[in-house]
Parts: sequence; structure tokens; C-alpha cells
Amino acid sequence: MIRSLTGTSLIEYPGKISSIIFISGCNLQCPFCHNPELVRPDMLDEEFRLTHEEIIEELLVRDGFIEAVTITGGEPLLYSGIVDLIQRIKSETCLSIKVDTNGTKPRRLKEVLHYLDYVAMDLKSSPSKYLKATGEKAVFSDIRESIGIVMSLPTYEFRTTMVPGIVDRDDVIELLQEIGRMKRYVLQSFHSHKTLSAEFTDMSTYPKGYLEDTASIIRDMNLAEEVAIRL
Repeated sequence: MIRSLTGTSLIEYPGKISSIIFISGCNLQCPFCHNPELVRPDMLDEEFRLTHEEIIEELLVRDGFIEAVTITGGEPLLYSGIVDLIQRIKSETCLSIKVDTNGTKPRRLKEVLHYLDYVAMDLKSSPSKYLKATGEKAVFSDIRESIGIVMSLPTYEFRTTMVPGIVDRDDVIELLQEIGRMKRYVLQSFHSHKTLSAEFTDMSTYPKGYLEDTASIIRDMNLAEEVAIRL
């Protein structure tokens, strides 16, 4: 279901002011996830449900101020109404549309690709650590098809949250060498104040310098056209 809509964001859609649609539910159990209420249905307040009509109304109210909408989760491609929602946003507004995904639903991604202007796909860790990173719910071989789909777009990003014990610098290099050179790659800092697994709550994170050094190595190895850090 559609959990909520946040009016404006300057960081969710690169270069554009966007609204954010949060869709609950996820098919992965990443222990470090910082949105547990969007992953576990038992944590959801049933009062928070939005219809497609309400979403369109809210977006139209912001016409002239926002330039885009980001649809995130959870895993938004699990939502049974995602195709209709995206089609309506594209036909009833002038907004660019970005979708965040974990890459486990390539068929659904293909269904909506024609309407999308930007896709941000999470890459959890190196192929050998993918099971551990996703709570034993996904393996890297299942992600390959979605990677190819995303890379067919003119604008996209892949991103990895740098979590000690889940992904380190060597994992990132192995991962990017496996995929091949990409347009944009983002290293994200891990925020541990609220996590799906208590084991990762308030855990020490990598220092900023570790991410900066990793980004420099990626650039030197020419593994991405653009490398960014999101703290």
C-alpha cells in the first residue's frame, strides 16, 4: 500500500526538487535497513493509506514548485498498483518520475520502464555476500537482469550502503568489476540509529574518509563515469 507522501525534497532526485511517495512492504530482510516500518507489515499503522486520487491531488497542488516525484519503499515494485500509479502520474502531471528498487523484480521494472526518467537501484554487497546482506532473501544472480535493464536508461544510479560486516571496500571493487563501467555510482553512509535488526542498531559506521578513499579508487579504476558520496 501507499504509506505516505512527503511534500518536497532537494536530495531524492538528483538536480530536481521532488515529492516522495513511500510504499510499504519489502521482499528482502536487510538487517541494516533504516526503514523497518516500511518493511514489516506488523509495524504499520493502518490509518496511513493513500489512494491514487489523493496522490495526484497532492502532486497537482505542488505544480510549479516541484519538478519530479520519487517512488520509494520498501520495494515499490511489489505494489500491485504500481503500474497504474506511474501511468497516472505521467499522464496527469508534468513531473519526472524516479523509482528506487532493490532489483528483484525485473519483469515489473520492464512494465514501467517506458514511463520512468530515472532509476536508483540498490546493490547490497559483493556477489558472494548477497545472501548475508539481504537476510538470506536474494542472491546476486537474481539481480543481473535488473542491472541490464537499468543500464539501458540514459539516467540512472546504482548505490551501495557501506555497512561494516556487510560490505567493505574490497566488496565494492569486486561488485563493480562484475557489473562493468556504469554512469553513476553512489556510496552511502550507514545510519545505525534505527535498523531492522537490533544487532546493527547504534553500530559504529565507516568514517567519511573511508568512503572518500573508496570513491577515489573507483575513479582511478574507471569503474564509473561519476562517483558520489551520500552521507
